[in-house]
Amino acid sequence: MTGILAALWFTVTLPLRLAFWIVAWLGRLSAVLLGFLLMVLGVALWAGPLFFIGIPLFVVGLLLTLRCLE
Repeated sequence: MTGILAALWFTVTLPLRLAFWIVAWLGRLSAVLLGFLLMVLGVALWAGPLFFIGIPLFVVGLLLTLRCLE
């Protein structure tokens, strides 16, 4: 009886778990994209006269990207 109930519960909750999984992955991918763009912008500013803005921007983008890839 427990096996049937477990299978039924698995089947009923599968669409919700898939939806939450997709939302989590989309959030992670968008954060990786944002982190990468911050790193690129930070390096571009670092190479010019605004290095005091570029270095922290690069570090924030790097930390965001690494945090999302864990």
